[in-house]
Amino acid sequence: MAVTEVWRIDMTSYTVPRRDMEFILEEVLDTSAHFQKIIGGEEVNMELVNQILDAGAAICEDVLAPLNEVGDQQGCKIGENGVETPPGFKEAYQQFVEGGWVGLTGEEEFGGQGLPLSLNVVMSEIVGAANWSFGMYPGLSGGAANALRAHATPEQKETYLTKLVSGEWTGNMCLTEPHCGSDLGLLRTKAVATANGTYKLSGTKIFISGGEHDMTDNILSLVIARVEGAPAGTKGISLFVVPRFNVETGAANGVTCGSLEHKMGIHGNATCLLNFDDAEGILIGEENKGLGYMFTMMNTARVGTALQGICHSEVSLQKSTAYARDRLQMRSLTGPKNPDGPADPIIVHPDVRRMLLTQKALTEGGRAFVYWLAQQLEAAQLSTDGPNAELYEMTEFLTPIAKAFMTETGFESVNHGLQILGGHGFIAEWGMEQQVRDCRISMLYEGTTGIQALDLLGRKVFGNGGKSLASFTKLIHKFCEANTDNADIAPYVTELQRLNKEWSDITGKIGAKAMENADEVGAASVDYLMYSGYVVYAFFWAQMAEVAAKKIAAGDDNDFYKAKMETAKFFFERLLPRTATYTKCIESGAASLMSITEEQMYMG
Repeated sequence: MAVTEVWRIDMTSYTVPRRDMEFILEEVLDTSAHFQKIIGGEEVNMELVNQILDAGAAICEDVLAPLNEVGDQQGCKIGENGVETPPGFKEAYQQFVEGGWVGLTGEEEFGGQGLPLSLNVVMSEIVGAANWSFGMYPGLSGGAANALRAHATPEQKETYLTKLVSGEWTGNMCLTEPHCGSDLGLLRTKAVATANGTYKLSGTKIFISGGEHDMTDNILSLVIARVEGAPAGTKGISLFVVPRFNVETGAANGVTCGSLEHKMGIHGNATCLLNFDDAEGILIGEENKGLGYMFTMMNTARVGTALQGICHSEVSLQKSTAYARDRLQMRSLTGPKNPDGPADPIIVHPDVRRMLLTQKALTEGGRAFVYWLAQQLEAAQLSTDGPNAELYEMTEFLTPIAKAFMTETGFESVNHGLQILGGHGFIAEWGMEQQVRDCRISMLYEGTTGIQALDLLGRKVFGNGGKSLASFTKLIHKFCEANTDNADIAPYVTELQRLNKEWSDITGKIGAKAMENADEVGAASVDYLMYSGYVVYAFFWAQMAEVAAKKIAAGDDNDFYKAKMETAKFFFERLLPRTATYTKCIESGAASLMSITEEQMYMG
């Protein structure tokens, strides 16, 4: 039967989406011009970026992607010498290190290549899409390195940062404990000062990604703990670096993996329960200021986690599109499209198109958003005109939107991919169910969607009087003003203007209600975040449509740009109307959530 043709698709492969990445970087964001405006970017241009992508594509497609299924099926294990990564991971990591990928954006003084930090996001996407479990190891090292970069002493940087940047060691974050999740003020891990200036740490941490493995000689755990006599709650948190092995003697340092978590997905990454038994720790910064230092790691991790939604969505889009083009089933309602075959490919059916276009719109819109966000973070801190506090505050406002919205919609996308494959999507051979399982964690770690939403509305909007929201809506306003007479994107500009005003209006309404009942913030927060995410994506889809329309008028690469225009139309007509539902939910207030009693919640 013709249906068997579908088996010729290699569903375990991954192809770096070079054309779309170049479109966003070069044509939408003008990345070369961006680099000229930041310290250290003067010699970087798109020619160099494309060379990096060429080399990155080779290792991602040929080395990391083939290990993705291996990592899922064989996972990590505890052997005689500790945690063992899946077959091939150790060798791939050494190749990754030798290629200079770990230190791509690290400072040259610590052995890095000194390239702009925003390139990390680009590389992290293709590494994560090829093999998310593998990419977490160097990714978490990057978060630890950022914390040390910002808060460690020069001597500590020389000792630890050099090894992280080179990739000789890896790093991880040790925050969560068995009795508390995101409420870090409840932590019990204690630190006792010693006569030589170090501390002895005792306690247990759970869900530690990359907590132990066999790929490097040493592992640095950045651990939050409470020094004896410190204040209760979050005010008494301090941050320590705890090497797995003493950096001077090589002796074991009282850190052991008690168990590996039995997880739904990301089996190739070792998620450990770590026990600290009088482990020697070195204080980073000052006592009782660890919470602020921790957020240096968390903000990096949140942007990295936002990418996870794009990574899985891109892979799912590739797999489901290939399948839909080959899978023959039923005839088109408007007549045969494959008259010489027994049936038509399912890509001709409207409902399959709906799912594929949803995947495409969410993937490409998210890619534009996160690349731009990375550049704004960079510009806020490294602009040749000096640090820009207002811009940095705006990026802080956008970070929880990126993390939560991109992971929520990324999970929606991979579920569409599984649905398109039907029964084949539900079995392991096709790789789609792995994408669903691996993606699901993204909405949980580095703060759940609900926590991100509270952070957005409570701290990043109301916490600074709406200043950061106003900074972003001003960008949208300026774009709409500049395109008032642009007939090619007129419907998009009109709708974007309406939503831009509505965004501010509903924010004010929530604030007014919250003055009387603080639960109104919690009741509205997730709907508000999702609403915000669709408006942000609309802003970037309007920009992409503007560029595509100009290119079409000039006769350039019409199929690619026409696809952009069609996807923008789909986003504005089919996905953006979801904002109306979120608005209605926000307006309903807290009563429908809070009036039911705890006893009535489940009556059996």
